[in-house]
Amino acid sequence: MRRGAHQVDSATPADRDRAVDALRAFAILGVVLGHWLVTALVARDGGLHTTSPLQHMPWLAPVSWLFQTLAVFFLVGGHVATRSLASARARGESYGAWLRARLARLLRPVAALLCLWAAAATALLLTGTPPATIEALVKLALSPLWFLLVFAALTAATPLLTRLNPLWPLAVVLHVDLLRFGLHLGPSWLAWLNLPAGWLVPYTLGAAWTRGELDTRRAAWVLLLGGTTATALLVGLAGYPASMVGVPGARISNLDPPTLAAVSFGLAQCGLALLLRDRLRRAMKRPLLWAATALVNLSAMTIYLWHQTAMMTTTATGLTAGRLPGLHTAPDSPDWVIHRLAWLPVFALVLALCWTAFRHHEQGPRRPRNRTSHVVRRHLPPAKTPRNA
Repeated sequence: MRRGAHQVDSATPADRDRAVDALRAFAILGVVLGHWLVTALVARDGGLHTTSPLQHMPWLAPVSWLFQTLAVFFLVGGHVATRSLASARARGESYGAWLRARLARLLRPVAALLCLWAAAATALLLTGTPPATIEALVKLALSPLWFLLVFAALTAATPLLTRLNPLWPLAVVLHVDLLRFGLHLGPSWLAWLNLPAGWLVPYTLGAAWTRGELDTRRAAWVLLLGGTTATALLVGLAGYPASMVGVPGARISNLDPPTLAAVSFGLAQCGLALLLRDRLRRAMKRPLLWAATALVNLSAMTIYLWHQTAMMTTTATGLTAGRLPGLHTAPDSPDWVIHRLAWLPVFALVLALCWTAFRHHEQGPRRPRNRTSHVVRRHLPPAKTPRNA
């Protein structure tokens, strides 16, 4: 393992900003762990029903503060996309070719997920599974797709967003929430303007990072302290939910669509991420840690798309042994939390099996053995002597 890690480390270009990859891996793994902790499938009335421990134990809301890390992913996505577009233009590559390359790896894994769940839903329907159970499972399995659609749309609009000031989409979110919650005006669809606008804020912050506007620690501290203060005021005085993820039965969801509280919380996360860049760069010099981070980045979409399926597969398989605590029981006590933590390694193992089966959809077809890699460049000495040869 150490030898392989050193090979990955030595093959990585010296000018690669490893902090960017570390932040992306952190964001993906944060979402995965968050979903595994705040989503429960309860066995009841002969079927499975979705619920959340946050619905029964509101004091667990700080868990959502730790694991709702999508803003960091959009920050990194905006930074990488704008930098990649600039490099493509410098090489004379067209926008269409650049966009196809960006979206291929993003959307290619989706086909496998849709095909598998179409077959699974059909099989469940034919075997007499209650429709409510099928609906809950399919909805949970496909819920990650909303994020990909928004991210793909922002990626396609990157040429228009390279110079957009993050204050503009932030102003849209502010006015929409003012109309919704302050004045109680406007049609019901008005809230969905926040779906693109809310995630545009961290995405355009990523573009500002590329332009060098966030290089100073002062800018990061402004984002962290300003976002934290605004979030605390919105939750404490304006009545926004403390949970940064949706809670079944709640009147307001901070994430569906994003509210001003979710966006300000994302600003604080982005500020913290920018402050940690130097420390992450130093940490990523360790070959083992860097190899693990690189592995997550190579399969980020596969991990994200299949993590709910891994949890549901474990839950459905466990039903053969009866109602297991932390897996099929109601998430209404601290005991459930302890049991759920014990199930996390099992979820990870099943996710590893899904990764083994479906990662090639994201990474593309295997490169022929005699074809030179575009990622790793090998430098061999000229074969002038038997030793060199």
